[in-house]
Amino acid sequence: MRARPAPRKGRPTLANVAEEAGVSRATAARALGDYGYVQEETRASVLAAAERLGYSPNSIARSMVTGRTNTIGFVSADMENPFFARTMAGITDVARAAGYEVVIANSQEKPDLERRAVRTLHERQVDGMIVAPTQYADGSHLRRLVERSIPVVLLDRSVRGVAADAVLIDNVKAARTAVEYLIGLGHERIGLLTNDLEGPPLERLAETALDPTHASTGASRGVGYLAALREAGLKVSPQLIRSASYTRESATAATKQLLRLRSRPTAVLAVDNVLTLGAFEAIQASGLDFPREISLLGFDDLEWTTIVRPTLSVVAQPAYDIGATAARRLLARLQGEDSPAQVLFLDTTLVERESTVSHGGRLDGFRRRSGTVASR
Repeated sequence: MRARPAPRKGRPTLANVAEEAGVSRATAARALGDYGYVQEETRASVLAAAERLGYSPNSIARSMVTGRTNTIGFVSADMENPFFARTMAGITDVARAAGYEVVIANSQEKPDLERRAVRTLHERQVDGMIVAPTQYADGSHLRRLVERSIPVVLLDRSVRGVAADAVLIDNVKAARTAVEYLIGLGHERIGLLTNDLEGPPLERLAETALDPTHASTGASRGVGYLAALREAGLKVSPQLIRSASYTRESATAATKQLLRLRSRPTAVLAVDNVLTLGAFEAIQASGLDFPREISLLGFDDLEWTTIVRPTLSVVAQPAYDIGATAARRLLARLQGEDSPAQVLFLDTTLVERESTVSHGGRLDGFRRRSGTVASR
């Protein structure tokens, strides 16, 4: 009786598949890589042999023949943030429909982790990258990719000096619209809860106004806040502007500072979903009649905003569409589009719910003037 061959140790190779199918390595490679001419009977035999052995093709080796790995990289700034999770869904849906898989890395808002992720994805020979950058002035690692003709699309944030497509929202316009809405409700003392502004917040926002496109999201939205107040002829009070780090606890503490002011705000704008959650928690614990004594307007239309009481008015960002648009731009570059780099701005929607009410008995005239407000 013929003895069964000992099982192979380690990962099956192309040579193992060729031997199992009784063909040359070149023929096995063509059959598995789906390039060149191979008889259908031979192709079926090779595929069956690969299945029996549990062989998976080496994508890097295949890329040496095709020039493509059919993978793209996505470097998220913070995968715990629901906004970036939603953008990832848009990226993966569009990429997979086009035959690409997405390799995902998370920088945790740390520049060194972002650089490491970009380097690792490049070493894995992804065909292109979508990056949500952590910094706005230092983009040397991204410039090197562009100089090597590796397509890059920036998401949610833009970097000065990087000639790459970017998919953003107009943060200045979004915040300006939000503050105009609160002014339309009769609020004149409007607090701003923003993030990571070193030094006096008002001075930092004044500096940001010179170049809001290449500034942090929070700072750019602060510029919109200032613009709305000034256009309405309202006084800008430095006391009403508070900067918190990107945590719920820090946002809660900063909001409590606002609420302890002798002339406290009658409304607060929080510039992202983490700060919004912290602000909501602080207001709920303050003992104030919420929303009659204090209104709150946040960013991002997340599920929790509709189940709390009062339900939360928000500026809704099209997170899924931002990701999908970034993926389409990257695919267009991979298909040979060589037009100059574009900055694409997607629209936001102000969703009016229970947490924002009229102040001082004035009616909401803003809703009649603007098509940007939706009631839900």
